[in-house]
Amino acid sequence: MSARKKILITGSAGFLGSHLCDRFINEGFHVIGMDNLITGRMANIEHLLPKEEFEFYRQDVSKFIHIPGELHYILHFASPASPIDYLKIPIQTLKVGSLGVHHCLGLAKEKKARILIASTSEVYGDPEVHPQTESYWGHVNPVGPRGVYDEAKRFQEAMTMAYHTYHGLEIRIARIFNTYGPRMRLNDGRALPAFIGQALRGEDLTVFGDGSQTRSFCYVDDLVEGIYRLLLSDYSQPVNLGNPEEITILDFANEIVKLTNTEQRITFKDLPQDDPRQRRPDISLAQEVLGWKPIVGREEGLSKTYDYFKALPETEWYQMDHKQFDQFITK
Repeated sequence: MSARKKILITGSAGFLGSHLCDRFINEGFHVIGMDNLITGRMANIEHLLPKEEFEFYRQDVSKFIHIPGELHYILHFASPASPIDYLKIPIQTLKVGSLGVHHCLGLAKEKKARILIASTSEVYGDPEVHPQTESYWGHVNPVGPRGVYDEAKRFQEAMTMAYHTYHGLEIRIARIFNTYGPRMRLNDGRALPAFIGQALRGEDLTVFGDGSQTRSFCYVDDLVEGIYRLLLSDYSQPVNLGNPEEITILDFANEIVKLTNTEQRITFKDLPQDDPRQRRPDISLAQEVLGWKPIVGREEGLSKTYDYFKALPETEWYQMDHKQFDQFITK
């Protein structure tokens, strides 16, 4: 029997999932990746396929999960995460946050494994409390266009806590705030890749509303460190993971113009329904329980991310018509 601990990572071909595969392999784990590739990309994990300590299953966790042999940990990161995805495939988004998490929890119970689920700052909705603490219950519109994602994640937390309370399952809940870095999809509708994609294509940058809404951007390496520490901690309540450095979307767009050394104008369109006006995590709990805080500054992180996008084949800059985002977001 291998001395390596085995960990299942769902959504392993996605942005965050692939970085987590790298980290846990480097930490000496045997990693089992699982993804149905509805939004994930094999290119994110192809460097891992030759490794003995990695195996991959193309599978939809909403339908069924079976892993032979022992299993020590599960990271449930399977879910569409960008607006253009969950507005385009709302039913699949709800299923992976309900049926998918139920299957993962059942597997964790069967294997006596510890499970960490990827929740999100979207459980806070358009918050009336700022910054957002874990004790805040949120301000969410369940029947709005973002409700399919927000409520999927809220249900996921409730189901996970129920398994902890009723079955004594070891659980961890990460509420992840805006995260960025290499392996994001360039045209997935989120602000950072959308701005960089427009700059690379020589287009004007599109800001929704007047740009006064705020976000807080965490570099992927910092987020992965927080996930790693949370999984191995003894804390079973939700924990915010993100960078508390807040910036308006308009200021952020101007940073991208400066970073890319382009001369694009900034244009404005109507703010999407239920778009959060402000987003900043209170990470006091993560600092206390995990000894964690972000260390990569936005200037450094953006530079690394831009270098990654710029190195992609130009065909990928145009792989999806960015105007599709307007089509989905305004419905």
